[in-house]
Amino acid sequence: MFVWKDEFELGIDKIDNEHRKLFEIANKGYELLKNEFYVDKYDKIMDIIVELKEYAEFHFSEEKDYLASIGYKKLFTHKLEHDSFIKKVESFNIKEIDYDQDKYIQEMLDFVVTWIKEHILEKDREYID
Repeated sequence: MFVWKDEFELGIDKIDNEHRKLFEIANKGYELLKNEFYVDKYDKIMDIIVELKEYAEFHFSEEKDYLASIGYKKLFTHKLEHDSFIKKVESFNIKEIDYDQDKYIQEMLDFVVTWIKEHILEKDREYID
């Protein structure tokens, strides 16, 4: 399970709430990974990937608008970070899911959670400092 911690708080309610939602989506993946009752998780994995991509696009757009509104000087490079996340999610090889579904979920979660944590703690901190 991926737990939201105070260190992830930026002090911008809208952005913090959207970041929490990204953690919730990651937790859906974690719960699916640990669920022993699903023999075939393919459809659930696909649902999570679609939700993750759609919500990330929404959040990144909202964050970009916020950064533009405060005149953030590194907006372009921040947007490139967001774009790389979306490209990575789009590149998830769905043909590999059925080879080892749990391994696939774990690898997906490793990427997503690491990226989100590092992005919030490093890149997003830059615009509140």
